[in-house]
Amino acid sequence: MELKVSTRSHAGHTVMTIVGEIDLYTAPGLQSEFTRLLLETPTTYVVIDMSKVEFCDSTGMNVLLAALKRLKERGGTLELAAPRPAVRKILQVTGLDSVFTVHEAMPGKLLTADPKG
Repeated sequence: MELKVSTRSHAGHTVMTIVGEIDLYTAPGLQSEFTRLLLETPTTYVVIDMSKVEFCDSTGMNVLLAALKRLKERGGTLELAAPRPAVRKILQVTGLDSVFTVHEAMPGKLLTADPKG
């Protein structure tokens, strides 16, 4: 399955929307998107909209952890929003739900921001 990633930035935060499956085959593309985002923008607050992620394996979780580490190194944070039950279960089983801030839905302050970029 193809992975689609889109980003929009506003006032120092970025929302990254991921659609599809994050696995061994698609994780490198997601890693590239994070690298591009961190090189091209000064953002320190990233929220990943996971509402359309059907599946995420350990490779995908490692990409998310690496992105979290890189953001923390620049004084920022990465949060996950609206994970589907299958992804939420992986977060719980691996204990990553205590590493990431996980929102049930997209934080309202991000939904009301005018998207740009």
